[in-house]
Amino acid sequence: MDVMTISFSDAGSADLRVDSVYRGGRMGNAGDDPLPHLLEVSNAGGFRYRGQIDSLEMVVLTSSGSEPDWPDMLDRETGVYTYFGDNRRPGRDLHDTPRKGNELLKRVFELASSGVEERRKVPPVFLFASTGEWRDVVFLGLAVPGTLDVRASEDLVAIWRVSGGRRFQNYRARFSVIDAPVVPRVWIEDVVAGNPHTTNAPEAWSSWIRTGQRRMLTSTRSVEFRKREEQIPGDSGDQATLRRVYEYFKEDSYGFERCAAELAKLLLPDIAELDLTRPSRDGGRDAIGKLRIGSGSSGIVVDFALEAKCYATSKGVGVRDVSRLISRLRHRQFGILVTTSYVGLQAYREVKEDQHPVIVVSGADVVELLRANGYSSAEAVRMWLEEKFAP
Repeated sequence: MDVMTISFSDAGSADLRVDSVYRGGRMGNAGDDPLPHLLEVSNAGGFRYRGQIDSLEMVVLTSSGSEPDWPDMLDRETGVYTYFGDNRRPGRDLHDTPRKGNELLKRVFELASSGVEERRKVPPVFLFASTGEWRDVVFLGLAVPGTLDVRASEDLVAIWRVSGGRRFQNYRARFSVIDAPVVPRVWIEDVVAGNPHTTNAPEAWSSWIRTGQRRMLTSTRSVEFRKREEQIPGDSGDQATLRRVYEYFKEDSYGFERCAAELAKLLLPDIAELDLTRPSRDGGRDAIGKLRIGSGSSGIVVDFALEAKCYATSKGVGVRDVSRLISRLRHRQFGILVTTSYVGLQAYREVKEDQHPVIVVSGADVVELLRANGYSSAEAVRMWLEEKFAP
C-alpha cells in the first residue's frame, strides 16, 4: 500500500492520519520543519509543547531514531510507545533539563493516574518520527500516558545510565497510542485555541478522559517470513556489536548457550527458572526453563526449551536445527531459538505456517535487546560479555 504524503504547503490545513508522511521544506534550514505548520509548535527539539509546564495545552514528541542509547520505539501490534526523556547526558539532575522535558513527563503521568478532573488537564500527545529524508516526519498517532499493562508503576521509570564513567538518570516513559486513525484538523484548531474538550475530539480520546479506559490502536501481524537482511543488522555499528558477540563465543558453543540464556531473560523478564543442560547430553535443548505468567497464588508457570546457535552471519540456521527444537517441545511448551545469525527461509516458513510456538531471536534482535538494556556499542557489549561470561 502506498504511503499517503502531505506536501509542505498543505500541512497547515491537513488532518493527521496515522502512518502518513508530512513533508518538510527543501530550503535546507530550520524553516523546513513541518511541525510548526501542522501544530503551531516550535521548530526544534524532541519535546515541543504549547502552554506552560503547569498548564499544558498540547505535547508533541518527536524521535529521530538516531540515538542508539535511547531507542524510542512504537510496538504497532500492541500500540505501546516507549519514549526516553531529555536528560541524555551526565551533568544534570533528572528534572533539570533545558526544555523541561522530564518535568513535563512527570506532570502528565501524575495527572493521568488521577481522577477525571485531573485527566482533563492532560494535554493531547502527538507522536512523530523522522523519516530520514530532509525534515519529513511520519505521524505515529495520538497518545495518552500509561498503558493497559497491570504494572502501571513501570509506565514512567527513572533509569540509570553510565557515560564517560559518570552515572546519571533519565526517564523511560510508556504511552498508549489510542484508536484515532484520523485526527481532524478542526479538533487541532480547537486544541490550539485552548479548548480540546469539544465534540470534534476523537472519541477514543474523549472516552479516556471520561473513564480512564484506553482503546488502543493495535494491529495484527500477518504471517511473515523475515528475510535474511531483516534478521541481520544493516547499520555498521550494529554489525560490529553482533560481531563482538560472535567472536567472543565462536570457539565456545556452550559459553554461547549461557549468553543465550541471559538474552532470553532480557527478552522475557518473568522467566522464573532457566537451567542449562549438559553439553554432551542436551538432547536438542540447550536450556530448559519456566516462564511465570501472573503473580502470587493466581500465577501459572509455563515450560519452555531454548536452543542457541552461534553462527557467523554467512551461515543461516536451517531446517535441521529448527526441527530439532520443535521435535522436543512437549504439549503446552514453547521454544526460544537464539542465534547470532539468521533463520533460513524454509525453516522460518515451517515455524510460521505450521504455527509452532517458537520465538526466533536473530542477530538483529540480539543487538536490539542489548541496546534496550543499555549496551548500545561494541565496546559496551565487550564489557558486558567479560563481566558476565569470563572463563
